[in-house]
Amino acid sequence: MNNAEPEGIAVCGVSAGYSRRTVLHDVTAHLPRSGVTSLVGPNGAGKSTLLAVLAGVLEPVSGAVEGRGPRRPAFVMQRSAVPDALPLTVREAVRMGRWADLGLWRRPKATDHALVEECMARLGVLDLAGRQLGSLSGGQRQRALVAQGLAQRPDLLLLDEPTAGLDREARGRIADVLGGAGQQGMTVIHATHDLDLALRSAHCLLLGNGRLVAQGPPAEVLTPEALRQVWNVPEPAHPGPPSPTGR
Repeated sequence: MNNAEPEGIAVCGVSAGYSRRTVLHDVTAHLPRSGVTSLVGPNGAGKSTLLAVLAGVLEPVSGAVEGRGPRRPAFVMQRSAVPDALPLTVREAVRMGRWADLGLWRRPKATDHALVEECMARLGVLDLAGRQLGSLSGGQRQRALVAQGLAQRPDLLLLDEPTAGLDREARGRIADVLGGAGQQGMTVIHATHDLDLALRSAHCLLLGNGRLVAQGPPAEVLTPEALRQVWNVPEPAHPGPPSPTGR
């Protein structure tokens, strides 16, 4: 019997949704292990729903996900999902990422504290460690949340629009950190509208109307023709990729 771990995550005929409304329809895809995969598509394409299924917080109506590994995935939501009034400093918020390993009652060790400091430094928020999370700018808060995800040391890191609405510097910092995590063996999957960020990924899923349109290397998947089809953009007089906006 071959008990070898699969070479990636298999999404097998997954349909899923909310309140009797199906959002994903029979999606079958392969997500490579150890690297960055982008989920690309317009509003309502099913990107966030697929992330929720991969995270295990949403049960599919049908189908299954295989190969996620034994550790609980880390799921970094958009910064807007975190209340402004949450009474946490940046360091406390990032330290929460260690709870998955420590539990609520075990005290962090020196190695845990060092990991928290390292994650804050990688995301450029170490100098903000004592600030209240709700007092930060959008980009600073998003970087703190990504640092929290990394602090979990997950095998699978999931992120929902991690660079949406951020300035160029913040987008670049997050993109570099995610790329580095993928190179170090972490499986990173993120939903994005940022085509430049998607093109930096190793793998890409293009979704439209809750269905998988294409998968593979981003340069082969994110063609002008495929993007026009998914975003329902008319053929331009001078060919070029559309500039999608919104979630």
